[in-house]
Amino acid sequence: MARFRTRLTLLGSAAALAAGALAPAQFAGAQPAAAAEEQQWVALGDSYTAGVIRAAGNTFEVPRDGCERTDRAYPQVIDRDLGGLFELANVSCGAATIENVTDTPQHPIGRHLPPISEDPDYPFPAVPPQSEAVGPDTNVITVGVGGNTLGFADFLSKCAQLGGESGGVGTPCKDALAAGTPARLKKVRQEYDRMLTVLHERAPHAKILAVGYPTVIPKDTSSCSFGDLTQFGTVTQGDLAWLRKDVLEPLNKAIDDSTGTQEAASFIDLHTSSQHHSVCDDSKWVEGFVTLPDQLSFVHPNALGHRNAADHIEEAMLNAIG
Repeated sequence: MARFRTRLTLLGSAAALAAGALAPAQFAGAQPAAAAEEQQWVALGDSYTAGVIRAAGNTFEVPRDGCERTDRAYPQVIDRDLGGLFELANVSCGAATIENVTDTPQHPIGRHLPPISEDPDYPFPAVPPQSEAVGPDTNVITVGVGGNTLGFADFLSKCAQLGGESGGVGTPCKDALAAGTPARLKKVRQEYDRMLTVLHERAPHAKILAVGYPTVIPKDTSSCSFGDLTQFGTVTQGDLAWLRKDVLEPLNKAIDDSTGTQEAASFIDLHTSSQHHSVCDDSKWVEGFVTLPDQLSFVHPNALGHRNAADHIEEAMLNAIG
């Protein structure tokens, strides 16, 4: 990483924050016409890319489109670090599935999660498939997606419900959902393969950086406190161990394996560097169900997690154009 920082210094990285609203036909995060030497970069992905939660900064689109991109999420962090080298189009969107990246329009939900929260701007107009922001002149594509296709939010909700009913004992969620998990993972792999093919067809000369998911659950789940909403609430320790081993780690493997089939694609591993910064660690890079005092975060990276992601992705982006 020291060599990377030195390289950044030599390149004289500019600090520039992309902000402001765009008309519906434009893409959020797009800048005015770039200088000839700037590389065209498109950021695609779900809430782990967009930011979404307040612990990952403030939303910056006016008017809001419901995707909840935040100013401390990694695309915006990288844009400030490398803004003189890359022109960013950030079309990531909270709750996006792989199909929403590939070819299916999305109806963003903003912060509308009844009965927990009501968003005064809901409902939002549909946003186009994210791949439409990619074209022949695109040089670099970053994409972080797959968790919603897998249904990880559904896993968390069901595990919390069943864990509460069991009083924290056993593996009720594993018992209920394990049989169907391989099919979910197979769907992720198939749709990811197709997405990478579509992105390569739209931008045949672009380098595609597939961003994996960070460590969310620690190896030692005894460090997680049952009932603590700043962690995993009423998910049992046994189910947390199952979610880590049989759901989240295989999700990253499915993305890595899919990326390995494309010559122009590379996998960005965030799991290894974040192993001691899970939801249950004191120095957490991913928030639990809530962030004190009263912010709903539902297991998403905070600004520290996005800073870590930015460090790894920046290095890969520089190597892609080096």
